[in-house]
Amino acid sequence: MHSDPVHRSILAVDIEKSTSALRTNPIREELREEVYSMLEASMGVAGIHAAHCDPFTDRGDGVLALVHPVDDVPKTLLLNPLIPVLGELLAERNRHLPGPEHGRRQMRLRVVVHAGEIHYDGKGYFGEALDVAFRLLDAPRLKEGLSRRPGPLILAVSDTIYWTIVSQDYEGIPRESYQPMVRVTVSGRRRTGWVQLPDPAVAERRALTAPRPADAARRVAVLRRGALAPGRRPGQREVPPAA
Repeated sequence: MHSDPVHRSILAVDIEKSTSALRTNPIREELREEVYSMLEASMGVAGIHAAHCDPFTDRGDGVLALVHPVDDVPKTLLLNPLIPVLGELLAERNRHLPGPEHGRRQMRLRVVVHAGEIHYDGKGYFGEALDVAFRLLDAPRLKEGLSRRPGPLILAVSDTIYWTIVSQDYEGIPRESYQPMVRVTVSGRRRTGWVQLPDPAVAERRALTAPRPADAARRVAVLRRGALAPGRRPGQREVPPAA
């Protein structure tokens, strides 16, 4: 019996340098827990709750989130406010790490947003749309781009997301901040990843207004405490995607 395709918004994240020799297994476990917590908090702030998502898929050093195509969750929410909130949580966490631990415990992410048809066969999710997302996520150009920037994450969106969402200049998603910097081949077709460039003015304002450690800790606690609706967290649900 064959599975039927279902449409999903695709959000995939990957931890930079997760296999570094500086990172012991306990540190890797800590980073895994943190990336789940921050992703869930960011989704909650964006109004994306457990009922909107399939169970998170663990990727060892990353997470795959699949969001249902419902009116409550337009794709714009993935780019604003979810990504800015995730970046803020990462920046606050990294900023206040003890000096000696910075190299071992700093967490930075590559993030890809895509959308398309996927399948679920009882063993896992698969499909060309996921192949595109993961190929963009693992692209050397995206890894290199993150290594060269000071911020805590780098975001790439697929052609699908760029032309249907970013190019429309929705509020808080300026198209001029995205450039076609990543190209991969999937199923014999060339695909483009549009990478969000950092805004120097925003970076400067954040540096000048960086919160004190106590303020940052409170901010993170508030985001996490109120992020998810009552009930199970997205990563805990055990329900296969609906057809």
